[in-house]
Amino acid sequence: MCSMKQDIGVFDSGIGGLTILKELITSLSGESFIYFADSKNAPYGIKTAEEILKLSEKILDFFIQKNCKLVVIACNTATAAAVEELRKKYAIPIIGLEPAVKPACLSTKTGKIGVLATEGTFRGNHFKNTSEKYKDYVDIYLQVAKQLVELAELGIFSGNEVNENIELYINPLKKENVDKIVLGCTHYAFFIDSIKKIAGENIEIIDSAQAVTKRTKDILILNRIFNTQSIYSTQKIEFYTSGNTKIIQNLVETYLNIKNNIVQYLLL
Repeated sequence: MCSMKQDIGVFDSGIGGLTILKELITSLSGESFIYFADSKNAPYGIKTAEEILKLSEKILDFFIQKNCKLVVIACNTATAAAVEELRKKYAIPIIGLEPAVKPACLSTKTGKIGVLATEGTFRGNHFKNTSEKYKDYVDIYLQVAKQLVELAELGIFSGNEVNENIELYINPLKKENVDKIVLGCTHYAFFIDSIKKIAGENIEIIDSAQAVTKRTKDILILNRIFNTQSIYSTQKIEFYTSGNTKIIQNLVETYLNIKNNIVQYLLL
């Protein structure tokens, strides 16, 4: 039986999930979190569904050992490949992350939207089903933006190489007259200012951070494990990574503005 005082586990193939964690920390101020970045195995987008499932199971086992009450998969690719099987195997609530294709399709004025994501996300059933539902009414243009994931994992978030890659992905979508671009990978949110600048003011950039946070709060409440008792106390947040601790440590301090919190190396 889970209690409201237990932690929430959050994981991603790397550092991208920190963009989701930031929204969770802000919106769910009474909750404590454990974050795991599987940077050693990033990117997940080029792996098979079977490989991603095995990696995800190891991470879920770790969160179970840490007595987590709920898990957020802050990774579109892992959600697409593994969430259904994970929900069958594990009793705790599992929140998945999906590209915000539906709201983009419902709000487009040009009838054309673009989606930036990984190969693994585009292969996922949810993306296929959602796209199929709207394909007769909206043109959906896909762009695999693999290089942005690799740059983020190296801690490179600005400069000529970043801008050149963003232009490579965004310019074809602009030529198609899209008015919405969905960020289908959490790593891309680190580049959102550059993406917005290159996309221009006529294109809205949509990510999933707020939607997944609302869903997480809803599931916490429905399962009676939403922590309302420690809203005014200090949140406890633990960070683990299977990769370079220095890159994520820097982001914890600068992006999340969390000081004196040591990122621990953990190879599952």
